[in-house]
Amino acid sequence: MTARDPDRPAPEAFLRAAAQEGRGRLKVFLGAAPGVGKTYEMLTDAAARVREGVDVVIGVVETHGRIETEALTRPFEIMPRRHTEGSVRALDEMDIDAILARKPRLVLVDELAHTNAPGSRHPKRYQDVDELLAAGIDVFSTVNVQHIESLNDVVASFTRVRVRETVPDRMLDDADIEVVDIPPDELIERLKAGKVYVPDEAARALGHFFSRTNLQALRELALRRAAQAVDAEMLGDLRARALAGTFAAGERVLVAVDAAASAAELVRAAKRLADALRAPWTALHVETERTRRLDAAGQSRLAATLALAVQLGGGTATIPAANVVDGLCDFAAEARITQIVVGKSLRSWWFERRYGSVVDALVRGIDGVAVHVLPTGKGAAQATAPRRTITRPMDYLWTLLMVAGVTGIAEIVTGPKTVNSVDMMYLVPVLTAATIWGLRAGVFAGVLSALAYNFFFLPPLYTFTIADPANLVTVLVLLVVAVIVSQLAARTRVQADLAASGARANAALAGFSRQLTGVTTVPELAQSICAEIARLFDVRAVMMLPKRGDLVLVAAVPPGDELGAVELAAARWVADKGRPAGRGSDTLTAADWLFHPLNTGRGTIAVIGMARDDGRDPLRPDSLALLTSVLDQSALALDRIQLEAEMADVAQLRERDRLRATLLASVSHDLRTPLTSIVAAANELRATAATTANTPLFDTLDAETQRLRRFVANLLDMARIEAGALNLNIVPTDLTDAVAGAVHDVRRALADHPIALAVPPDLPLVRIDPQLFHHCLINLLDNAGKYADPGSTVTIAATRRYDGIELTVTDEGPGLPPGSEARIFDTFLRVEGSDRTKDGTGLGLAIVKGFAEAMGLTVAAGTRSDPRGARFAVLFPEALLVRAPAVATEAAE
Repeated sequence: MTARDPDRPAPEAFLRAAAQEGRGRLKVFLGAAPGVGKTYEMLTDAAARVREGVDVVIGVVETHGRIETEALTRPFEIMPRRHTEGSVRALDEMDIDAILARKPRLVLVDELAHTNAPGSRHPKRYQDVDELLAAGIDVFSTVNVQHIESLNDVVASFTRVRVRETVPDRMLDDADIEVVDIPPDELIERLKAGKVYVPDEAARALGHFFSRTNLQALRELALRRAAQAVDAEMLGDLRARALAGTFAAGERVLVAVDAAASAAELVRAAKRLADALRAPWTALHVETERTRRLDAAGQSRLAATLALAVQLGGGTATIPAANVVDGLCDFAAEARITQIVVGKSLRSWWFERRYGSVVDALVRGIDGVAVHVLPTGKGAAQATAPRRTITRPMDYLWTLLMVAGVTGIAEIVTGPKTVNSVDMMYLVPVLTAATIWGLRAGVFAGVLSALAYNFFFLPPLYTFTIADPANLVTVLVLLVVAVIVSQLAARTRVQADLAASGARANAALAGFSRQLTGVTTVPELAQSICAEIARLFDVRAVMMLPKRGDLVLVAAVPPGDELGAVELAAARWVADKGRPAGRGSDTLTAADWLFHPLNTGRGTIAVIGMARDDGRDPLRPDSLALLTSVLDQSALALDRIQLEAEMADVAQLRERDRLRATLLASVSHDLRTPLTSIVAAANELRATAATTANTPLFDTLDAETQRLRRFVANLLDMARIEAGALNLNIVPTDLTDAVAGAVHDVRRALADHPIALAVPPDLPLVRIDPQLFHHCLINLLDNAGKYADPGSTVTIAATRRYDGIELTVTDEGPGLPPGSEARIFDTFLRVEGSDRTKDGTGLGLAIVKGFAEAMGLTVAAGTRSDPRGARFAVLFPEALLVRAPAVATEAAE
């Protein structure tokens, strides 16, 4: 790693600032537990913004029936929620499209970790917030500490409660965090007073999650997470402004690890130190030219050490550098480290004098950082001893020939007056040998040059006697030059190797990116990804895609690779969890393959597997950064192709829906005019030529004409629903009158079925469109008459519930087939209720659902067991009920 100029701002800080350009700002109100007052604080802060003239709206705020919280929502504009049909009950979710169209300056979105109802644009609410931020809208939101992804396991370890709804840490990394905190005793009192949960739930919570010990631990976690966010923001500002110093408002721990077996002891010691200091920590491996030549056992030990650091909750990093000390100093300065943990092996005095001590050099070369030195045992000396540079015999021969050649040239071109300049000529073989073949060849060239210069050019000639002491300095200079040049050449070679390695990696990534841009199909892309991974890391590679709840192999290099049961289990685990598994990881290590996920915002979209023929770990620790970049690019490319395919399918569906709507509107309008003429002609015939013999014929004509008229009306209604052309006329309506009118209009269709009415007359009025609701009831009653057993009773009942009024239409027939309750309202769906063929277009129930949802109602279907039959329910929520005005009474004096 080339050291960054400390006086220049970090490029990463500018990139991060550029990524935030044009985005909204997220502020998170973080609490230790429910009931601490996050929503209350958010509304109070937002009210202050309103007084400052900021355009603020409420996207979604959950008041949970608290009067004081509801009072705080009154000054704000509340965006209407989007009605979504849930599996058990109706759900109201935040309408992100309405907010984007309204485009306020600030929107309040409660419960960041909330899971949206099925059918929503995003499965999680934080993804809705991310889209709002991308549109340049600021967001206030709330979250409890147990919902943070990185702390989920920690919370579960002492609360024994696993929270399923989590928020990724990246949402908090770029957010402003305000901790909303109250003492545990005060929160427990709020819980007992019923200000958090209802009494029954409060009693259970006090005995489990809301114990005083748990609340103290959660409180500490919330404060520490907020401190980490502040520390990360401070480091970003320091890098952007190129300010020197550690700014140790909070401790940051670094542990240096290598391939020694004792490195695991250092990692555990760093973990204990970080826990004592309540500080984040990182395990760092400095990659030098020597560590690149690690054998398979050394690579395995290093990978296990880094995996241990991850398992203990620390970060990991691998950086290239000319030597270990330079790498540690550069990383410590970049990450503003305050504590470094290093190991010192029990080496001999002679060894450290010859090769130097990393610990001594680190202590002398770093300022403002505490260095913790731990003894690591004798084994480390063998594992970390520098390898000697091996010079081949031919290198010495070439060095000898160069010195002989310089001597011969000097004998020819020099004279008595220029003999003193011969020593400069001998620098040529010394510099050449030291640069090309290293220290030993350079020293050998220096010794030969000194001897040749003394023997051939210094008096007395042709002896190794040095008469003039000044000539002795020349011999020593040649030796010193050889040593210095050899060291410089070795360092230059290391830096050149590192630069070449980085250039090769960058070139490989650039070429891979260009290759991915031209791929348009998933099989072609999968083959390209596997081929590139196999080439870069010298492994066998496979790629699998999730399909119908399982993984399907779509590409392999070389072709024909098959996975065993253990490998398939590891791959499925990776697809489910989104984390690496297999050989060389910390999960399912019995597998011969290492599997990595391709993760996007939509989750894990593919799994990549790698294996070596020689049985070694598939991935070297120093290759992890390159693999991560390749996988990120691969995930983006695969996500792009899949999204393009989905968009093409959506375009086809839109075109099909448009054609269907056009056909419905055209057919319904074209049929309505002749149908009206047929009805008039039939009535005229009945009036002018009616006889007793023709009465059944006229009755049939009239019945079939009315049925056809209903079909045409359904076609028109469906066209209006799909075109969004419903004009509502909401007025207070009496359900008793509405039901009576609908029953009157379907009396012929239900002539064979007695109708039982159970609609209490004292029900509150409801705010609905009477005409649309009339259509809903007619279609429900017509459906009941069509599928009920002959002569059976059709019942219409209404009951008052805690959340509104429920109106039901039930019949005594075969009921609904199992599993059809949710799709019974789909357009053109005809579910047969008996062996008899039923007439219909499959539009009646679809119209019921469309009209009901337009008025804010909820419809559901089910099957009764005793008596058997189908049951259709319409729910009028509490918000649509007309409350009777209170009667004022004057107290008697």
